[in-house]
Amino acid sequence: MALDEIEFEAEEKMEKSVEFLKKEYRAVRTGRASPGLVEHLKIKVASYGDAPMDLRSLATISVPDPTLLVIKPFDPSTLKDIERGLQESDIGINPQSDGKVIRLPVPPLSGERRNQIIAQLKKLAEGQKIALRNARRDAIQQIDAGKKAGDIPEDDAARGHENIDKLIKQYEAQIDELTNAKTKEVQQV
Repeated sequence: MALDEIEFEAEEKMEKSVEFLKKEYRAVRTGRASPGLVEHLKIKVASYGDAPMDLRSLATISVPDPTLLVIKPFDPSTLKDIERGLQESDIGINPQSDGKVIRLPVPPLSGERRNQIIAQLKKLAEGQKIALRNARRDAIQQIDAGKKAGDIPEDDAARGHENIDKLIKQYEAQIDELTNAKTKEVQQV
């Protein structure tokens, strides 16, 4: 495999790790109402063949104020299924239904809960840093194999190692930046 292809493949894997982390962070509760808190939830709707569907494809999710989410189903017959799905989820908020819309009051976070969430954020970040290091290791192994086989000259292999190291530093910095921003968001009262 050519050096450029190895570097491109490694960068692609690292980019996917950062995107995955962004997606995970959107679902982390911060004490403020956000559609990202529930839009990814899988809801089983009996009238639609019991196939799990994203909540955002079943209802509109609005934020009338910072402590409240309002979920209005596109099809009123799915209200009970959505309510059941919210109760079974692990978001820790009890849905309140009036027969037309579901209200989710987002309670403020306690200091202890904030610390638990921050620990969870750090754990997610570390998991993605491990994925970055795995991508780096794979790329370096491919470069070394190419060098050993004579497909990649020694100078190019050294340059490839440097480029891969630069990539991992760049993506680790992005992960640290995301984690710090989300941590500040969680710490805000």
